Order: sequence, then C-alpha cells, then structure tokens
Amino acid sequence: MSDTTNAVSFSLFRRVLAMVKPYRVTFYFTASLAVVLAPLAIARPKLLQTMVDDHISNGDISGMTLLAVAIVGVLLVEVVLRYFFLYYADWLGQVIVRDLRVRVFSHVSKLNLSYFDKTPIGQSTTRTINDIEAINTVFSEGSITILADLLTLVAVMAMMFYTSWKLTLVVLAVFPLLIWGSYRFKESVRKSYEKVRNHISTMNAFLQERITGMRIVQIFNAEEQEAEKFRQINRDYTAANLRSILAYAIFFPVVDIISALSLGLMVWYGARGVLSEEVTIGTMVAFPLYITMLYRPIRMLADKFNTLQMGLIAAERVFKLLETKDTVHNDGTLAPAKLQGDLEFENVWFSYSGNADESVLKNVSFHIPPGNTLAIVGSTGSGKTTIISLLNRFYEIQSGSIKIDGHNLHDYDVYALRRRIAVVLQDVFLFSGSVLDNITLRDPSITEEQVVQAAKMIGAHAFIAKLPGGYHYQVQERGATLSMGQRQLISFVRALVFDPDILILDEATSSIDPESESIIQFAIERLIARRTSIIIAHRLSTIRHAANVLVLEKGEVREFGPPDTLLAIEGGRYRELYERQFVGAGVE
Repeated sequence: MSDTTNAVSFSLFRRVLAMVKPYRVTFYFTASLAVVLAPLAIARPKLLQTMVDDHISNGDISGMTLLAVAIVGVLLVEVVLRYFFLYYADWLGQVIVRDLRVRVFSHVSKLNLSYFDKTPIGQSTTRTINDIEAINTVFSEGSITILADLLTLVAVMAMMFYTSWKLTLVVLAVFPLLIWGSYRFKESVRKSYEKVRNHISTMNAFLQERITGMRIVQIFNAEEQEAEKFRQINRDYTAANLRSILAYAIFFPVVDIISALSLGLMVWYGARGVLSEEVTIGTMVAFPLYITMLYRPIRMLADKFNTLQMGLIAAERVFKLLETKDTVHNDGTLAPAKLQGDLEFENVWFSYSGNADESVLKNVSFHIPPGNTLAIVGSTGSGKTTIISLLNRFYEIQSGSIKIDGHNLHDYDVYALRRRIAVVLQDVFLFSGSVLDNITLRDPSITEEQVVQAAKMIGAHAFIAKLPGGYHYQVQERGATLSMGQRQLISFVRALVFDPDILILDEATSSIDPESESIIQFAIERLIARRTSIIIAHRLSTIRHAANVLVLEKGEVREFGPPDTLLAIEGGRYRELYERQFVGAGVE
C-alpha cells in the first residue's frame, strides 16, 4: 500500500474518531479497559507456572490452593471487565451510527433536486444504511478491539521473553511466515470487500428502480429480462463474497498449522531443556497458553484490520456525500409571515446541465399581480414545470432574476419562502400512514379540526369520512388503495391547510376522469380564491379563471395576455391549442 493511501486512510480514521467527541468519556473508559485487560490476560499462565514450579513440585497443598483461588479470581475479574469492554465498544458504534444517520438524512433532504436527478435512489439508500452500518464496525470490531489485541500481544510476548527468551525465540521461528500470510490475507480480503460494497450499491439501486417501476415491467412482460439482469448482478455479488470466503478458508487453517508448528518446536526444545534443567516444568505448562494467546489475536487481527479498512472505505463514501455542495445556498434573511404574492420573472435563463446551449428556459419574462391567476400552457418539454421548480428554488437560474414582492428570491430564507408556497403536482405522492398525517405532514401546528374544515371547503370531506377510520385511514405506499381523484383531493386539502400565499397547480387534472373533474374544478376555485396562483394546464378547461395565459414553446414565451385576447389572434399558438382541444372535438 502506497504512502499516499496510508495517509488518506489515517486522515479518514481521524475523521471517524472525531465523531466520538460527544461520547469521549465512554471512549476513554473503553480504551482504559483495553489497557487493563492486557496484563490480566497474562496473569493466569504466570500464576499457573508458579503453582507448578513452587507448590505442586514441593507438595505444598495450601500454596497450590491459594494460587488456584487467585487464578479463578483473576478469571472472574477479566470476564467482568471484558463484558464492559465489549458492551461499550459496541455501544459507541451504535450511538455514533445513530447520530450519523440523522446527519446524513438531514443533509440529503437539503440537497437540490439536481442531485436526485443524477443519483440513483438505491445509491443514496446504500450510503444511509449499509455504509453507515459498516462505520459501526470501526468501533465495535476495529479501533478499540485492535488496540486491545495489540496490547495483549505486546504483554504476552514480553512475558514469554521474561520467562525464557531461548524458548520464545524457538516459538517465534515460524512467526515471519505468519506475518507474511496475514498480510496476503488482508490484501486479498480488502479487494474482495471493496467489490462487495460496490455490488451492494448496484444491487440496491437496481432493486429500488425495478420495484418502483414493477407496473411497467409487468405491463410489457419484461419480467424474464429483468430477472436475468438481476441474476447477473447477484452472480457478481456472490462471486465477490466467495473470493473473500476462499481467503478465509485458506488463511485460518494456515494459522492453525503455523500455531501447531510453533507448539511442536516448543515441546521439542522445551523437553530437552527440562532434561538439562534449563527449562522448568511450570514453563512448559504455561507456554502452550502463551502460544494460544499469541496466535489467537494475530489470527483475528488481519480480519479486524480488514473490517477497519472497510469501515473507512464506507466512511469515505458517507463523508463524500456529506461534502456534496449541491445544496440550497440559503443566505437570505427575509422570512415574512405573509407574502403579497406579486411575482415577476425577468429575462430568466436556465439549463439543468448548466450549459447555455441546452437551456430549458430562454429569456422568460412575465408578471403576476397579487391575487391574480396565471395559466401556463405549451407542449410537452416547453419548460412549464421548470418554472415552478425555479420558483421554489429547487434549482438555481443561470441568469436573469425572479422576484416576489419586489425582492429577489435569494433575499428570502428558502425554508420560510417554501412555507408560503404550495404546489399540487399531477402525480400525487402519498406516504404510508394515515390520511391525516399525509395532509399535515406531521406538522404539530395543524390540528385535526383545521384539516376537517379545509376538507369541507374543498369538497373532500364526504369521501374521507366514508373511509374506514375516516381521517385515520391508513394509506398504503404511494396511495395505492385510493383512486387518482381521491389522491388529488387529499393533495388539495394538504395545500389549503398550509394556507399558502402563492399556489401552484401542476397539471392537477390531466389524469382525472371527467366525473371527478367537476369536483376537482370546485376544489380549484376554492383554492385559488384571493391567492396568487399559477395553473400549469394540460386541459384548457382548467384555466377559465386565469387572468392571463403564458404560452411557452421550446422554453421561450410565445404569447402572453388574457385568454380572450390570445384566442382572437389569428394563427396564434393559444388559439391553435384551443381549437385542437375544443373545436376539433366538437365542443363549443
């Protein structure tokens, strides 16, 4: 491993350890237990050696009994201390992971939508769950436990040299072979684990996307093709795991063989030493215990170093996500309790990629006076939905300005601004939970009475009241058990209870059947009353209350003005859309 890689790993390790700061007392306590456990580990073999050499060989029953009690006492103390050591090492990992998950989720929820446009949901899920869980092992199986094993190794080796340096050198004759094998094992498993982490991310992204789009998969009979893709991903994941399993299957038996060789050399040399009275019988009894205590940590250290390294790789990914700068630049200070609703776009240019040649909006300008309704129409891809995304500052414009009540959007605190703007989307998203929770989004300031009142105003109370449990009816994921019209009405109630000053309806009736549309139209009338409103319309029947119509074509303003005025323009784009939808359909 290069010096640069080592430096990066050490830097990452320091960043991970920095997360311990709120729990440093527990960390220091756990580390001190590691220091205490090292000498305790070597106390039992030493006491056993003393018992054999000084008491059993002399027939001293009382002395032998006293040392036997001491050995049991040391064992009990070691068991208790090891319990606390293992418990608090795991506890540290869990509380740090808990805090980090909240931190990551909070960060992700503040990222611009452009991040989610280019990042698979499964990848973000992997970072928030799998990778953060891997960081837990840095504490539970990595740093502190490695420290404890290293201290034990040093203590055992020191005691072995103190007891018989010649016998120790014989025992360690095969040690270089073990060090070389451990290094090769560590490198092999590290590469396998890196591939495993990558395959987990790929698998999560694939599963999330296919499960979300399962309706399309089944409609087009693509189950077998998608299953084959998954089989290949699964095979790659399994192969990566099998490579690490192969390394374990080779390494652990090799360690056992080396340990047996070491024990054999000890017996061969020690027996000769006993015969020549250079080695005591007590030493011969204690040394097998020392050998076990020496090789057991070494056997686990290579694995623990890999665990630590994988935790650091996961930490690097999580830190990279936390360092993502694609967040809302919330430098504004304006946080009015109410907006007048005067809205103006002035020479706005915007491109999702940042490339001017790929601009979605080109020099767009329009003005909506307070309390007025603007309808935006145009063909698919003309930039209608982009306008509402910019108004909510989900994306940043490249040039021009957007103003509300005479102030640039950047002058407002973005969260205070979004609180005064409500958006009703065409594809209504409902979370798992009650109807009430989906309307209030668990905002404690909104009471159930306010929700019922808003539902009655919209005309949604009747159908909600008929649901089993009424407002406490449990909605399935994405509202699968409700009709499109019912989901749309719930989204209207949600918009109304937040009492917005600016309301945006994004093709809110395009997927509604004609029977439901009359109910939705009534709801729209109640919603836009006395509010500045923008209606992005697919059906022109929904814009009859609009004071002005903005006609977009390939990101540019083609026409702007009152609907009657635009309808009178011979060859106008709005008139063309109107005739295609109404006159062409035989509707006057």
